[in-house]
Amino acid sequence: MKKITIEAHLEVYEAISELPQNVQDLMNKAHIARENAYAPYSHFNVGAALQLETGEIVMGNNQENAAFPSGLCAERVAVFQAGALYPGVPITTLAITARSLKQTITTPIPPCGACRQSLAEYEVKQKSPMAIYFMGESGKVIKANSIKDLLPLIFDGSYLF
Repeated sequence: MKKITIEAHLEVYEAISELPQNVQDLMNKAHIARENAYAPYSHFNVGAALQLETGEIVMGNNQENAAFPSGLCAERVAVFQAGALYPGVPITTLAITARSLKQTITTPIPPCGACRQSLAEYEVKQKSPMAIYFMGESGKVIKANSIKDLLPLIFDGSYLF
């Protein structure tokens, strides 16, 4: 039997203030997006802001629906909007923040599985990684240099041929 080792390389920052200024600005945009989330059922607001290679910023937030699972996560709202408005322009950085209306969240909240799969699709499509920063309402921020650090065994279109 052959064994393989899978490693994830993540950076942990104690607070937003430790991030490079451009990432602080992007995370602040994610905070703004988070406050406009439509989450009347979960009361769990998520905001995402991404930066394109051109410098353009695209924001998204979670959009819930009474007919579960018809809603959409913040990360996919932002990524799909970027794909629709700026087709073919690579995403360089994604910032994500989450807040619960029921409790304070200080633990970094990573993208869910469906969002990881969507992010993987875009990384493969653009042939370059995107840095992903995520946090709770406040506190530590985690950085992944690529979705492959969060989803190392990605499923992509190459398996379909």
